[in-house]
Amino acid sequence: MTFMIGVDIGTTSTKAVIYDDEGSIKAVHHVEYPLHTPTADTAEQDPDEIFDAVIMAIKQVVREAGAAKNEVAFVSFSSAMHSLIVMDDNNTPITRSITWADNRSHHYAKKINEEYDGLSIYHRTGTPIHPMSPLSKILWLKEEQPEVFKQAKKFIGIKEFVFYKLFNRYVIDYSLASATGLFNIHELKFDKDVLKLLDIDESELSEAVDTTTYYEDMDRKYAEMMGIDVSTPFVIGASDGVLSNLGVDAFKPGEVAVTIGTSGAIRTVIDHPKTDKQGRLFCYALTKDQWVIGGPVNNGGIVLRWIRDEFAASETETAKRLGVESYEVLMKIAERVPAGSNGLLFHPYLAGERAPHWNADVRGSFFGLTLSHKKEHMIRAALEGVIFNLYSVFIALNVLMDEPVNSLKATGGFAKSGLWRQMMADIFEHQLIVPESHESSCLGAIALGQVALGLKGDFSHISHMVGASFEHEPTFDHVKIYREILPLYINLTQSLEENYAAIAAFQRRHDHLQLEQQEL
Repeated sequence: MTFMIGVDIGTTSTKAVIYDDEGSIKAVHHVEYPLHTPTADTAEQDPDEIFDAVIMAIKQVVREAGAAKNEVAFVSFSSAMHSLIVMDDNNTPITRSITWADNRSHHYAKKINEEYDGLSIYHRTGTPIHPMSPLSKILWLKEEQPEVFKQAKKFIGIKEFVFYKLFNRYVIDYSLASATGLFNIHELKFDKDVLKLLDIDESELSEAVDTTTYYEDMDRKYAEMMGIDVSTPFVIGASDGVLSNLGVDAFKPGEVAVTIGTSGAIRTVIDHPKTDKQGRLFCYALTKDQWVIGGPVNNGGIVLRWIRDEFAASETETAKRLGVESYEVLMKIAERVPAGSNGLLFHPYLAGERAPHWNADVRGSFFGLTLSHKKEHMIRAALEGVIFNLYSVFIALNVLMDEPVNSLKATGGFAKSGLWRQMMADIFEHQLIVPESHESSCLGAIALGQVALGLKGDFSHISHMVGASFEHEPTFDHVKIYREILPLYINLTQSLEENYAAIAAFQRRHDHLQLEQQEL
């Protein structure tokens, strides 16, 4: 018996999944950690806590599966994108891990767009100009935290931190590198003009390697902690988004994957780098020969959680007492309302937005409220708003795809809801398939690891590891309603563009005033 371990370093937790040599899951373990958000724009984590979580998650699944030290064939990694950690001359972090959700560099994202031809940078790097990216964050550090900037020996991400601790070397895979805004996706090396803009040198960044690269002979003490052999191959792997496509068997031409977790994304795989004329879509590496284009959205399940907490607190308490999942109650409430929510629209921009707007200032809103609307309308409108926004990204994706869409596959926490699944089929006007495996990023990491180590020749075997649990066909009566209301949703967002900046500036001013009062 041999085992394979996939590790996904996420925003809220690290997950390890151990598979046997036939691809069956033997154990899963999550280790959570906090996200520090002292202001509306701050979102940081402790890198040492995350490293400890990686060690603990692997240790736990090895133990639960009963795997001996020499029975683990490899460990392969998935990771959230866009994190930034500054390391000093002692190879010690002097910042927390600044996550993708941190918006403090929003002014500098605007500056890059306006003063440094941001669209040209995007076309070279594949990363839209946005505060999420290390490009914007490093410029912000340079301008607003010059002492930290001067002390920097390395600018790295969270997976680089993990591999440095394990193997004492700074390495970044092409996938995460292509999500930094610093990496030229056409040349597969860091972009000289971007480095010049930031006033940093390539030596201050990690060595960029293909996603199939692996390392052996880790620090012995960590191997002993995890209960694995010191020579176990650790495959560097890729980002969570591109591996999710692989893990739901959506990597062939015309296949599209949609994920809704806390945030969300829609993606497809192509065989060469390609960017969008308007800068709406990312282009990230899966391997040096396969690329993923698509768009991420900030507002997925986080909207549902907000709706639950703010609109259905009493129902949630009742559900807890009865032992019922609180989100199931929300869906039951939303089912009382017809498609289109009787003309109530919700723009789900509670956390700014990435695709397709790439604007940290956009804000959420209800539009069309009347005295006839009730709580259930607002709940359903919020669910529809999340899918409407993903569909607006889908419109842009269709333009760049090499072949027409022939398959739409959905994964993430939302896939547990029959109502939300059907809503997506209706709004996208396409059959929706939900893969049986919910551990898509970890499964993608496993498939990548098998190819990296020569255990498989390509990714074709993944279809045998991924079944289908649900299939939904569009309901024509609902499709007609959504065709009518979708243009209103899209046009309204565009008409509010100027006001978004004004209300965001007002909110930030008052956030700072409140913080000052608290400190006094």
